[in-house]
Amino acid sequence: MENNGIISSGSHAAPQEKKLFTPGPLCVSRTVKEALCRDMGSRDTEFIQIVKNLRDNLVKVAGLSQNEFTAVLMQGSGTFSVESVLLSTSNRKQKVLIVANGAYGQRMKIICEKAEIPYDILVFPETQVVDVERVLNFLESQPNGIFSSVAVIHCETTTGIINPTEKLGEQLKQKFPAMTYIVDAMSSFAAVEANYSQVDFLISSANKCLQGVPGFGFVICRLTQLEKCKGLSKSLALDLYEQWKGLEENGQFRFTPPTHAILGLTQACKELEAEGGVAGRARRYKKNSEIIKVGMAERGFKQLIEGEEGHITTTFFYPSHENFNFQKFYNELSDLGQLIYPGKVTNAACFRIGHIGHLDAEDMRHLLKCIDQVLSKMNIPCPLQ
Repeated sequence: MENNGIISSGSHAAPQEKKLFTPGPLCVSRTVKEALCRDMGSRDTEFIQIVKNLRDNLVKVAGLSQNEFTAVLMQGSGTFSVESVLLSTSNRKQKVLIVANGAYGQRMKIICEKAEIPYDILVFPETQVVDVERVLNFLESQPNGIFSSVAVIHCETTTGIINPTEKLGEQLKQKFPAMTYIVDAMSSFAAVEANYSQVDFLISSANKCLQGVPGFGFVICRLTQLEKCKGLSKSLALDLYEQWKGLEENGQFRFTPPTHAILGLTQACKELEAEGGVAGRARRYKKNSEIIKVGMAERGFKQLIEGEEGHITTTFFYPSHENFNFQKFYNELSDLGQLIYPGKVTNAACFRIGHIGHLDAEDMRHLLKCIDQVLSKMNIPCPLQ
């Protein structure tokens, strides 16, 4: 059917909406999707006010003072925001210490290599939390002033492990008060109750636990540290300081903003508040997580780690049964409208199930029923032997 030059596909049925049991992007509410259905000009005074309100609200969600911190929105995926921080805080003379226990810490290393930012990386096993004492001992063993900053992941979604960023921040500020502290809270912000008062640059994204849609990330910056970033970035688009100055001077992005995604996150933040803020959202995610962990254990699946994995995502070993093939397992669940995630651990065959996004206990129980159905179809006994 053709109308005014627009070709329609006719009366085909709408594609199936799938449940996303992933670390992100995530399922979002109908009302967040509806918020996207509005076109706005990037220089519209109403849109400028929406951006200002959103920036203020993100600082509030972080539990930080508007007098000491500000939120800078950055187009692109969360990695764009991580890269903007590393490029904008490095003076190219001192090193960044990257503390890594998974793929996303290693990604910081790649960013530094490509941008020719001096760095050292302290690597921990993927199945263990970062050892704060080891980090501090390493810093104390180095010449004074060699490092300008420390960067760490809060929730390392390679495994779902939660690192002790509060403890590390407190110790850093006591022993190395001049050190800049960078925390990638991509998968934990708005889902894990935390004290961020020691963090200088806190990084997250619209499409994670805030339950917005992809399109931009953000950095919550300590103003005194952000002001030191002037002229440091070797990138035009990823200059965090210049992005902030533009937003402060006229309320506008320097380059085309993700207008629809910003409207979506504005609505998503209202829904976060209605749920009881970070504490309320954490309760729902913890319940989701518990249902999956107990249900998978009853079915004989083994977790990669236990005790420090948090409630964002859980990693499970592949069953040892000869009929198990992950791609088939994944495809069969997808056909049932259930999307899980492959593993990202380097030395173990595993897959991940996320507990975050616009999902509840009933969604978790339905996923478990679908897993039963797929195992039966693959001729794999349940519970596993």
